[in-house]
Amino acid sequence: MNFAIPESVKVWSQFIHPIFMWVLLALAIYSFYLGLKIQQARNADGDAKKELIKGRYNVRHYQIGSLLLGFMVIGSLAGMGVTYLNNGKLFFGPHLLAGLGMMGLIATSASLSPFMQKGNMWARYTHVSLNIVLLGLFAWQGVTGMQIVQRIISKM
Repeated sequence: MNFAIPESVKVWSQFIHPIFMWVLLALAIYSFYLGLKIQQARNADGDAKKELIKGRYNVRHYQIGSLLLGFMVIGSLAGMGVTYLNNGKLFFGPHLLAGLGMMGLIATSASLSPFMQKGNMWARYTHVSLNIVLLGLFAWQGVTGMQIVQRIISKM
Protein backbone atom coordinates (compact mmCIF):
# COMPACT_ATOMS: atom_id res chain seq x y z
CA MET A 1 0.00 0.00 0.00
CA ASN A 2 1.38 3.38 -1.01
CA PHE A 3 0.76 6.27 1.34
CA ALA A 4 0.81 9.69 -0.28
CA ILE A 5 1.49 12.74 1.85
CA PRO A 6 -0.58 15.75 0.77
CA GLU A 7 1.54 18.35 -0.99
CA SER A 8 0.52 21.12 1.43
CA VAL A 9 1.73 19.01 4.38
CA LYS A 10 5.01 18.28 2.60
CA VAL A 11 5.60 21.98 1.93
CA TRP A 12 4.74 23.34 5.38
CA SER A 13 6.39 20.48 7.28
CA GLN A 14 9.73 21.82 6.09
CA PHE A 15 9.41 24.81 8.43
CA ILE A 16 8.79 22.86 11.66
CA HIS A 17 12.43 21.86 12.11
CA PRO A 18 13.92 25.36 11.66
CA ILE A 19 11.40 27.00 14.00
CA PHE A 20 11.83 24.27 16.59
CA MET A 21 15.62 24.49 16.44
CA TRP A 22 15.61 28.29 16.83
CA VAL A 23 13.56 27.81 20.01
CA LEU A 24 16.12 25.24 21.17
CA LEU A 25 18.98 27.62 20.41
CA ALA A 26 17.34 30.23 22.65
CA LEU A 27 16.88 27.55 25.31
CA ALA A 28 20.55 26.56 24.96
CA ILE A 29 21.61 30.18 25.48
CA TYR A 30 19.41 30.32 28.59
CA SER A 31 21.00 27.10 29.83
CA PHE A 32 24.44 28.67 29.29
CA TYR A 33 23.32 31.65 31.39
CA LEU A 34 22.17 29.28 34.15
CA GLY A 35 25.54 27.53 34.02
CA LEU A 36 27.28 30.87 34.48
CA LYS A 37 25.07 31.57 37.51
CA ILE A 38 26.01 28.19 39.00
CA GLN A 39 29.69 29.05 38.61
CA GLN A 40 29.06 32.47 40.14
CA ALA A 41 27.33 30.81 43.13
CA ARG A 42 30.16 28.29 43.47
CA ASN A 43 32.71 31.12 43.71
CA ALA A 44 30.67 33.51 45.88
CA ASP A 45 30.99 33.98 49.63
CA GLY A 46 28.62 34.74 52.49
CA ASP A 47 25.32 36.43 51.80
CA ALA A 48 25.98 36.66 48.06
CA LYS A 49 26.35 32.89 47.93
CA LYS A 50 23.16 32.36 49.96
CA GLU A 51 21.25 34.64 47.63
CA LEU A 52 22.55 32.90 44.50
CA ILE A 53 21.73 29.46 45.92
CA LYS A 54 18.11 30.57 46.38
CA GLY A 55 17.90 30.91 42.60
CA ARG A 56 18.23 27.11 42.27
CA TYR A 57 20.25 27.64 39.11
CA ASN A 58 21.75 24.17 39.35
CA VAL A 59 18.34 22.47 39.35
CA ARG A 60 17.06 24.62 36.49
CA HIS A 61 20.26 24.09 34.48
CA TYR A 62 20.00 20.32 34.91
CA GLN A 63 16.32 20.30 33.91
CA ILE A 64 16.80 22.57 30.89
CA GLY A 65 19.85 20.54 29.83
CA SER A 66 17.82 17.34 30.00
CA LEU A 67 15.08 18.88 27.87
CA LEU A 68 17.67 20.16 25.40
CA LEU A 69 19.17 16.69 25.03
CA GLY A 70 15.84 15.05 24.30
CA PHE A 71 14.43 17.77 22.10
CA MET A 72 17.65 18.23 20.13
CA VAL A 73 17.69 14.55 19.23
CA ILE A 74 13.98 14.61 18.32
CA GLY A 75 14.34 17.87 16.36
CA SER A 76 17.34 16.58 14.45
CA LEU A 77 15.66 13.31 13.56
CA ALA A 78 12.51 15.18 12.54
CA GLY A 79 14.54 17.47 10.28
CA MET A 80 16.15 14.48 8.59
CA GLY A 81 12.78 12.72 8.32
CA VAL A 82 11.06 15.69 6.70
CA THR A 83 13.98 16.15 4.30
CA TYR A 84 13.79 12.50 3.30
CA LEU A 85 9.99 12.56 2.90
CA ASN A 86 10.13 15.66 0.71
CA ASN A 87 13.17 14.75 -1.38
CA GLY A 88 13.55 10.98 -1.20
CA LYS A 89 17.08 11.46 0.15
CA LEU A 90 19.17 13.31 2.70
CA PHE A 91 21.54 15.98 1.50
CA PHE A 92 25.02 15.02 2.68
CA GLY A 93 26.71 18.26 3.56
CA PRO A 94 27.96 20.53 6.35
CA HIS A 95 24.53 21.21 7.86
CA LEU A 96 23.75 17.51 8.26
CA LEU A 97 27.22 16.61 9.50
CA ALA A 98 27.34 19.45 12.03
CA GLY A 99 23.86 18.52 13.25
CA LEU A 100 24.92 14.93 13.81
CA GLY A 101 28.04 16.15 15.56
CA MET A 102 25.91 18.37 17.79
CA MET A 103 23.85 15.36 18.85
CA GLY A 104 27.07 13.61 19.84
CA LEU A 105 28.33 16.67 21.73
CA ILE A 106 25.15 17.16 23.74
CA ALA A 107 24.90 13.46 24.57
CA THR A 108 28.53 13.38 25.73
CA SER A 109 28.09 16.58 27.71
CA ALA A 110 24.99 15.22 29.46
CA SER A 111 26.75 11.95 30.23
CA LEU A 112 29.24 13.88 32.37
CA SER A 113 26.56 14.93 34.88
CA PRO A 114 27.10 12.05 37.34
CA PHE A 115 30.83 12.82 37.43
CA MET A 116 30.22 16.54 37.97
CA GLN A 117 27.81 15.76 40.81
CA LYS A 118 30.69 13.93 42.50
CA GLY A 119 32.88 17.02 42.16
CA ASN A 120 35.17 15.89 39.34
CA MET A 121 36.68 19.03 37.87
CA TRP A 122 37.83 17.31 34.66
CA ALA A 123 34.17 16.49 33.96
CA ARG A 124 33.08 20.07 34.65
CA TYR A 125 35.75 21.56 32.37
CA THR A 126 34.96 19.04 29.65
CA HIS A 127 31.21 19.73 30.01
CA VAL A 128 31.74 23.47 29.69
CA SER A 129 34.13 23.09 26.73
CA LEU A 130 31.80 20.76 24.85
CA ASN A 131 28.87 23.09 25.41
CA ILE A 132 30.76 26.15 24.19
CA VAL A 133 31.59 24.26 20.99
CA LEU A 134 27.97 23.11 20.83
CA LEU A 135 26.67 26.69 21.12
CA GLY A 136 29.04 27.83 18.39
CA LEU A 137 27.93 25.02 16.08
CA PHE A 138 24.31 25.71 16.96
CA ALA A 139 24.64 29.37 15.96
CA TRP A 140 26.37 28.35 12.73
CA GLN A 141 23.59 25.81 12.10
CA GLY A 142 21.09 28.63 12.43
CA VAL A 143 22.81 30.53 9.62
CA THR A 144 23.17 27.53 7.31
CA GLY A 145 19.64 26.42 8.16
CA MET A 146 18.25 29.80 7.13
CA GLN A 147 20.12 29.47 3.82
CA ILE A 148 18.34 26.14 3.30
CA VAL A 149 14.99 27.73 4.22
CA GLN A 150 15.63 30.51 1.69
CA ARG A 151 16.29 27.90 -1.03
CA ILE A 152 13.04 26.12 -0.10
CA ILE A 153 11.07 29.37 -0.24
CA SER A 154 12.59 30.34 -3.59
CA LYS A 155 11.33 27.04 -5.07
CA MET A 156 7.75 27.62 -3.84
